[in-house]
Amino acid sequence: MNAITEIERAPDYGAIKSKQNAAWSSGDYAKIGVTLQIVGEELAEAVDLAPNAQVLDVAAGNGNATLAFARRWCQVTSTDYVDSLLARGRVRAEAEGLEVDFQIADAEALPFAEAQFDAVVSTFGVMFTPNQKQAANELIRVCRPGGKIGMANWTPEGFIGQLFKTLGKHIAPPAGVSSPALWGSKAWIEESFASHARSLRLTPREFLFRYRAPAHFVEFFRSYYGPVHKAFLALEPEGQAALDRDLHATVARFNTASDGSMRVPGEYAEIIITKA
Repeated sequence: MNAITEIERAPDYGAIKSKQNAAWSSGDYAKIGVTLQIVGEELAEAVDLAPNAQVLDVAAGNGNATLAFARRWCQVTSTDYVDSLLARGRVRAEAEGLEVDFQIADAEALPFAEAQFDAVVSTFGVMFTPNQKQAANELIRVCRPGGKIGMANWTPEGFIGQLFKTLGKHIAPPAGVSSPALWGSKAWIEESFASHARSLRLTPREFLFRYRAPAHFVEFFRSYYGPVHKAFLALEPEGQAALDRDLHATVARFNTASDGSMRVPGEYAEIIITKA
C-alpha cells in the first residue's frame, strides 16, 4: 500500500519538463542570458582546463559557458532541451568563428557515454531540472575520473533565490519539486557529489544586476525571463499587480544604488568538483 502511495505521489517529471520547456521558450531568455556572460568567463578560468579538453555544457541556454570554454580552445559540446536557445548559441559561436557541437539533450538523460568528457559544466542551467538527483547523477556519469564538474548556481539566500521565493508565493511550484536554488546550497551539493569527488570547492560569488531602474528590471524580466513571463500570464490583473509590487519589494531589499537606478548583488555559488 505504501509503495502504491509513493508511486501516486511521485512527480510527473515528463509533464513538468514539458511545461518548463514552454516557459523557457516563451519571452526571450537570450536577452537575459547575454547579460550574464561574465559568469561563464569566470567559471572557465576557475575550471582551468588545457586546450583541446572535451567539455560538455549542460542546459547551456544561449551559450555563455559554451563560448567561454571554446574561446580557450576546448572542444565543446553545447546542449539544452530548448532548441530555440541552442539556435541563439549557434549564431553567437558562428559570429566568432568558434567550432562548437550543438545538440538537443535532456540533462536528466544525457545521450553520452560514461566518462566521455574531461569536464562537465553548467551556468544557471542544470539547477532548473525538476529531478535534481537524477541530473546530478548524470553530470557525474559522463565526467571521466579525474575530470572536473564546474557550475555556477544561484543560492537560496541571494537575490535570484529570493526572487524564486517571491514567485512561489503567487504561482505554486509543481508538487514534489524543490527550488532550483537548492543547487546553490553547500549541504545539498556535498550530499549529491561528495561521495564521487576527489575534491569539492564551493566559493560564494556575486553577479551585479545593473538596470536603469527597478521598474526597468521588473519589466525586462516580465517580458523576457520565462518563469516571470509565464507567472504574469497565469495571473488575473489583481494578481499581476500584487506580483509586480512584491518583485519591486524584493529588488528594494537588495538594491545598493542611491541614484534611482538598480545595482543588485546576486549571490551565486561557483562549484568546482574533481571527480574521484
